[in-house]
Amino acid sequence: MNYFNTRFLAPLIREEKTSARIARFMATLPIGQLAISRWTEVEFASLLARDVRMGGMDGEEARAADAFLEEVVTQSFVVWIPEGDDYDLARRYVRRYETGLRAGDALHLAIAANRRVRAVYTLVKTMIKAGRMLSLPASAAIISGS
Repeated sequence: MNYFNTRFLAPLIREEKTSARIARFMATLPIGQLAISRWTEVEFASLLARDVRMGGMDGEEARAADAFLEEVVTQSFVVWIPEGDDYDLARRYVRRYETGLRAGDALHLAIAANRRVRAVYTLVKTMIKAGRMLSLPASAAIISGS
């Protein structure tokens, strides 16, 4: 199973510099092997809300983007619900101060680790670095050397 954090999926839904590369990469992966968590959905809604607050999109555009994400997830992804063990492990990851992890990124890594995923895809450099420190398969996939 391959796990995707919010930052990796966002360019599929809203136009960003990495959108085309991420779309090409995602097209190479088998459906049925793609996973996110409910936390990913919350973070994406927060990202859209921030875009609306900052004037990057209006409410209607945000609702359309959110609906599109729901459609993509329903068609292509397994959605995991974080459990107590995920929060416990995320806390342990955050307590490893050298990782530089924030709570949300630690939760993504913990969810992935507890489910023994093949890969964790993210564009967050701190998450990739922390993944390596924690012996987790974190990668940007679309950026060479990651």
